[in-house]
Amino acid sequence: MTLLVLGIFLWMGAHLYKRVLPVHRVALMENWGTKRFKIVITLAIVISLICMIIGYRQTEITYLYALPIWAWHLNNAMMLVALFLMEIGRVRGVLRSKIRHPMLTAVLIWASAHLLVNGDLSSVILFGGIGLWAVIEIALINRMDGPWQRPEPGSWFNDAKVLAIAAIVYVVVVGIHYGLDHPVIAALW
Repeated sequence: MTLLVLGIFLWMGAHLYKRVLPVHRVALMENWGTKRFKIVITLAIVISLICMIIGYRQTEITYLYALPIWAWHLNNAMMLVALFLMEIGRVRGVLRSKIRHPMLTAVLIWASAHLLVNGDLSSVILFGGIGLWAVIEIALINRMDGPWQRPEPGSWFNDAKVLAIAAIVYVVVVGIHYGLDHPVIAALW
């Protein structure tokens, strides 16, 4: 459990550093150089992921709750939405002008979806921690950047392309999670 919590705090620290200590960050970048600084931050994020994965796998399972079967269906729908939102901010579509933080919103939906179907303590810590980070990040960005300047909307066609890609990625993720015998994967064969 310690390794899992350490990984979450390292993830939060590496990601929030820019917003919480901006003056210190600039000074460190000037002192170390931009390239070295980015390598250190990237290493911190990679180490945090390794700690979270190993810590999660090593933690003894302690069940806190179990939701009914409909939660699995809701989880699947939420995951498709999360995958869609992860990329929607990168294209000139209509929806990027409607959602200020599409990627962080995707992380929140991803975390919430996983909390629906994983009622054990280590899952609550992992997905709750990552969800909490996304909420903090959104709040800090909003505070620092002030009112949102909406980008010019693009076309619905660009949004549709992202949705198609998200659907393909979704099928791959389902295949990884459940194997080739899952009904969604089997239907495609």
